[in-house]
Amino acid sequence: MTTLLYDDSFDGLFTAVFEVFEYRYKDVEIVSRERFHQENIFAEIHEVITQIEKSERVLNKLEQNIGKQGVYKLLKVFLSEDPNLENLILSAVRQSVKHPKENILENFADPDILQISKIGKSVDRERHRMTAFVRFEKIQDGVFFAKIDPDFNVLPLIRKHFNDRYQDQKWMIYDLRRNYGLLYDLESCDFFYPDEKLNFSQYQQKFHDEEKNYQTLWQRYFTKTNIVERKNLKLHVQHVPKRYWKYLTEKW
Repeated sequence: MTTLLYDDSFDGLFTAVFEVFEYRYKDVEIVSRERFHQENIFAEIHEVITQIEKSERVLNKLEQNIGKQGVYKLLKVFLSEDPNLENLILSAVRQSVKHPKENILENFADPDILQISKIGKSVDRERHRMTAFVRFEKIQDGVFFAKIDPDFNVLPLIRKHFNDRYQDQKWMIYDLRRNYGLLYDLESCDFFYPDEKLNFSQYQQKFHDEEKNYQTLWQRYFTKTNIVERKNLKLHVQHVPKRYWKYLTEKW
C-alpha cells in the first residue's frame, strides 16, 4: 500500500489524484497530513507537493466527463470533512476515467457513488440551514457580525448567497469550529484567517449601542407572535434543531 500525503487543500487533493495516475499506483490511499497516523512502518509514503497545473488538469477532465455539477458534488464531499473523503473522490475519478462517456455519479449501484450522493445531501441540508439560521449582530465599528458552527465546512458554499443578498452593509461570518470566516467590506467578499481564535469573552461589550435594543425588540416580537395553543415542540425541533438555538437571538 502506498500512502499519498497532501496538505489538506482542494488543489492538494487533486494534485494527489493526478499523481496516482502519473505514477500508476494501484494499491493506494490518499490522506491529509493533519490526519495521518502511520501504523505500518513499512508502508510506502509519497509526499505530494500541491501543483495548481496538475489539479486543474484533473478538474478540467472531470468537467468534460461529468459536468460542472458533477465537480460541484465532489467539492461538497471535500467540504464534508468525511474521514474517507479522499478515497471516495479518487474512486469517482477512476470511474470517470474508465467510463468517460457516462455520468458515473448517477450509478448508485456502486457503493462509493451512493456514499457520495448521501454526503452531498447532508452537506446541502447544512448549507440551507446556515442561510436560514445566521443571525447578525451589529458591533461598534458598524460591521454586522455572525457566528456559526456548522457540522460541515459550508462557508465556501454560502458565500455567494450572502454576497448577493447583503451588498449595502459591511458584514463578517465566522466559523467557530474551523477558525476562519468571510468578510464583506462593500467592495469584495473574501475569506480571512486569524492567527488566533477570536476572543469572545468580551464580545458583548463590543456591541453597537443599538444592538441590544434590537435584540430585545426581536425577542419580544417572537414571544408575542407565538401561539401557545399551537405549540408543537417536536415539529419545531425537526425544522430548527436544538444545536442551532444558542446562535438564535430569539432563543436566548
